[in-house]
Amino acid sequence: MRAVRGHDRDAPLNDLVVEEAPYPYAGEGDVVVKVRAACFTPDELTWPASWVDRAGRPRSPVVPGHEVSGEVAEVALGTTGLSVGQRVIGLTDWNRDGTLAEYVAVEARNLTPLPADVDPVRAAALPMPGLTAWQGLFRHGRLGIGQSVLVHGAGGGVGMAATQLARDAGARVLGSGRARSRDRVLELGAEEFVDLEQPAWEEAVGLVDLVFDAVGGTVLDRSAAVLRAGGALISISRPPTVRPENGRAMYFIVEPDRDDLAQVVDRHRQGRLRPLVGSVRPLAEAPDAFRTKSGTAGKTVVTVA
Repeated sequence: MRAVRGHDRDAPLNDLVVEEAPYPYAGEGDVVVKVRAACFTPDELTWPASWVDRAGRPRSPVVPGHEVSGEVAEVALGTTGLSVGQRVIGLTDWNRDGTLAEYVAVEARNLTPLPADVDPVRAAALPMPGLTAWQGLFRHGRLGIGQSVLVHGAGGGVGMAATQLARDAGARVLGSGRARSRDRVLELGAEEFVDLEQPAWEEAVGLVDLVFDAVGGTVLDRSAAVLRAGGALISISRPPTVRPENGRAMYFIVEPDRDDLAQVVDRHRQGRLRPLVGSVRPLAEAPDAFRTKSGTAGKTVVTVA
């Protein structure tokens, strides 16, 4: 099969190529997905997990990409819940070859069915930002109807998903970012925009029940001061070092989860969650997309089949 592969951990973007690669092996609990479309995270080749297997042993070459939409091509012995030919979407394991390939082996539990009326290209942009936002808001942040949430980085992919999901859940949403993202953030449902380029942005916030942080740095450090008693500070950028006096603070990394992703897909199907797609590129152009993605808006979707 054709796949994008990187060979040099020390210079991962320099030697990304599209080349012939072995067809993936499906172990117990796996399915092989025929990839229709896939997405990647620009810095994922700097993650230690991208270059080691589950036992921590070095592996090379590697196939990047962790978001996929496609059809089940093969079901391994002992795998249940999915069938050959079924449309699926999912987030794959960090320690295995990824989705920028014609086929990928994925644990079945990391996939959820994709309805026939959902575009697989746009759907490929859902798993990483959608799952991250869902888990941050509801699993870890315990956001409820009528509560207030400040979404830092609301103009980015995860922030945009969090803004839409929080508003859809009946929360009052304040979205933060740079001034250039104001219109986009308000259009997606934030009641107020907080300009982080203003020196005293906390004054515009007041107190909130939840802070969802996708920015980090001093913005994260200053966010503990805007939490109500009993509130939560949830970050995907780094572990909080300044903790609220009367609340929770935590850092988390998104986890593949079939049930959580099904909730995300359902909201997208109903028009309640729109992924931000920046460009659509064929597999042959994926190495160039990796090298030029940083700093551009929206997910780059790579079409394969």
